[in-house]
Amino acid sequence: MKKIYAVNGSPRRNCNTATVLGEALRGAEANGAETGLIHLIDLDFSGCLSCFECKLRDGKHYGKCALRDGLTPVLNKLTTGDGLILGTPVYFGAESGLMRNFLERLLFPFLRYDVDHSTLAPKSFPVFFVYTMNVTESQLRECGYQEKFRQVQRRAGATFGCEPEALYVCDTFQFDDYTRYDAPLFDPEHKASVRRERFPPDCRRAFELGRRMAAK
Repeated sequence: MKKIYAVNGSPRRNCNTATVLGEALRGAEANGAETGLIHLIDLDFSGCLSCFECKLRDGKHYGKCALRDGLTPVLNKLTTGDGLILGTPVYFGAESGLMRNFLERLLFPFLRYDVDHSTLAPKSFPVFFVYTMNVTESQLRECGYQEKFRQVQRRAGATFGCEPEALYVCDTFQFDDYTRYDAPLFDPEHKASVRRERFPPDCRRAFELGRRMAAK
């Protein structure tokens, strides 16, 4: 049975990102996969410390992260799975700090410093990315977010021998009650309508994404 994991880079365990990831995992389960959802906020870990133990010739940590913290067993599990779905909210035009720290630890140890930037990853498997954000689809394009995020997507693809897919979930619902927060930029009725009309189709796309991953 295939094992497919999702990693939630949001500090919130039950909101937009986690919901979309849950639908992706449901899709994978529908195609017979065993799944697991990991919330990075539950782990005590840091980003890369630039110790370069993973690059040391004949070192005991060559090709793997030498740090020992809450992320260590998770990395070992994820890199022996059959598929990985990475979800993050977009903060200040980038992945969350949690997701960025995770990506450093996941990808850098496998990056070989040769001309081709080849990979030391133990196996190949598909990787999908999910991004949730407050900006609209037009703002997503205007800000060039997709091209910016492709840099990490390409690195993940080169690492795990795949062509990553990405799902962008825009104009998300941030607050249960917009009247309680100082956010005059947003129209609560518009946000509510997007939540009703657009978020369910985004979740269905995530479900199909998970189904495709389990079928690969």
